[in-house]
Order: sequence, then C-alpha cells, then structure tokens
Amino acid sequence: MNGYTIETAWSVLFRVICWTILIFLIAPIFVIIPLSFNAEPYFTFTSGMLHLRSEAFSTRWYDAFVSDAGWMVAVRNSFLVGILSTLLATTLGTLAALGLNKPLPLRSLIVSLLLAPMIVPIIVLAAGTYFVFAKVGLVDSYLGLVLAHATLGLPFVVVTVLASLSNFDHGLVRAGLISGAHPTMVFRRITLPLIAPGVLSGAALAFVTSFDEAVITLFLSPSPGYYTVPRKMWSGLREQISPTILAVATTWIVLSLVLMILMGVLRRQSVKRSAKPISVV
Repeated sequence: MNGYTIETAWSVLFRVICWTILIFLIAPIFVIIPLSFNAEPYFTFTSGMLHLRSEAFSTRWYDAFVSDAGWMVAVRNSFLVGILSTLLATTLGTLAALGLNKPLPLRSLIVSLLLAPMIVPIIVLAAGTYFVFAKVGLVDSYLGLVLAHATLGLPFVVVTVLASLSNFDHGLVRAGLISGAHPTMVFRRITLPLIAPGVLSGAALAFVTSFDEAVITLFLSPSPGYYTVPRKMWSGLREQISPTILAVATTWIVLSLVLMILMGVLRRQSVKRSAKPISVV
C-alpha cells in the first residue's frame, strides 16, 4: 500500500512538473495574442483590457498589417523562400541520408559536416555565409536566401530520414529488384512510402526553420525588397516600435500551429500507407 501511494504521488508530481514547465515555456508566446488586440498603441495590458471592456480591444493593428505594402512584401518573401528552401533541403537531405545509410569511408566525418549548421553558432554561420555570398553576388537576392535557408534546414531532414532508415528492411528493396522492378520503381513504391514520415517531418522542420530565421537574413537582406517577416519585425523593433508587430507575431503563431497540425495529420496518413502491402509491379 505504501509503495502504491508513493508511486501515485510521484505520478501526480511528475505531471504537475511537466505542466509547469510547459506553461513556463508557452506563456511568453501566448501572452502576445491578447496584446495584439490592444486598442491603444501600447505593449502592455491597459486597465480596460484587464476589466474586459469592449472598447479596449480592436483589430486596428491587424488592419495596419494587411494594408502595409512593406509587410505584404515580407510575407510573400517568407513563403517564397521558405517553400523553395524546403524543397531544396528535403531533396538534398533525403538523398544524403540514403547515401549515408550505407557503409561509407569517413561516414562519421560526413555526417558531422552535414549537421554542422545545427551546432555552429548562427552568428558565425551568418557571417561566413555573408562573406562567401558577397564575393559571388548572392547578397540581396532570392537565390542567396534560398541557399542559406536550405543549408539550415538540411540537417533536420538528414536526421529525421536517417531515423526512419534505422528500422528500414532492406530485404524489401532486394526483393523488388529480384522481382525485376526498376530501381526507380523500387524507390517510388517501397523506399519512399516507408521513409515518408521522416521526410515529411524533416520538411516541416526545414520550413519552420526558414520561416523563423532572422540572423542570416539580417546579413543577406540589407534591402527592404528582400526582407522576410522576421527580418521586418527586427527592423520594426529597432526603428519604429508599433503594436503591428504583435499582430504579425500572433499571425505567425497561428500559422505555425496550423502547420504543426497539418504535418501531424500527413504523418499519420503516411504511417497508415506504409503499413499497407506494397506492390512493385
């Protein structure tokens, strides 16, 4: 009985600790949401907001966000760079993981180099990227942003795909090849469906990394025409503090949550598809 009581108490305490840590982590994020509806140009809760008066709340900052051409350019750039860099990082990362899943000389060194962007301080990586890209004319260009953001997202794809390949049954590939299927068909019908959850997870992480990146963009996008939303927010905080930034941040939080839910649904569907019998003919 005593052992059961101690186990129950520890279980309750463990849940309390977990919920406390979770609330501590997400509270600074979600406190932005009500502040973005502040009718006054302040970054704090007014007396009217605390007393839930209707006149204290307004969507004026969302209207300012949507009607501002500079913010709309930044939104377009964020989606354009995020999608293109995700496609590039996912393609290269998946191919790299497939190659690294086989015995290779200096495999550990290659993996370490591919994962370096996750380990090296971002300011060091940004400075190095700037000096290299400046010499080849990639500063203030979409190509430079896409390549830099793809470099940051590639390690996440490699890690997640390698994790999927760790439990991969290579006998299925050999069986497909012995059956006379072309290697391309074997990859499309066997390998890709089975590693799809890892590929999708890596793609989601790569997109979120690009969507949230500000430091490298600070170096590579000095001109407003190439600002992404995080870069625009940084510029707004330095030059003109406005609650519009809170409206933008709230919009970005909602988009991130929608993306996480969507990727969770896609991953469950991929797992179900990979569990079905696979045909290579």
